[in-house]
Amino acid sequence: MTRIDFYLLAGEHPQDAFLFACRLAEKAYQLGHQVFIHAQDEPQAQQLDELLWSYRGERFLPHGLRGQATPGAPIEVGHTEEAGDHHDLLINLADRIPDCFGRFARVAEIVINKEDTKRQSRDNFRFYKQRGYPMHTHQIRG
Repeated sequence: MTRIDFYLLAGEHPQDAFLFACRLAEKAYQLGHQVFIHAQDEPQAQQLDELLWSYRGERFLPHGLRGQATPGAPIEVGHTEEAGDHHDLLINLADRIPDCFGRFARVAEIVINKEDTKRQSRDNFRFYKQRGYPMHTHQIRG
């Protein structure tokens, strides 16, 4: 069954969530996992793609935009329900839960410290809980 992890960030800016998503993607990649980052929309997906290129200047994170990435790229960024062949880690940055979430081993929901974002995340939390998914919450400081 899919494990759901909520990461509660101290920061309140969307960029905080993007940077944390890069951090999670990097860690998962280093452990040999495939990652799909689900963005809110196309502009956000493109912003994340650019950030992944510059996230760590000394390291390369092989990634691409969904539909443009090299087949088998370990990290893909998209904004539609199509997640390709990925099934290890879904990082959800959209306010909605993608329908494909259940095919992933893990889902990471990143929550910034902003009231409207927290409100939507509470709805997502209830959705997963009502369906019996194993859930974990992590307070991220700094």
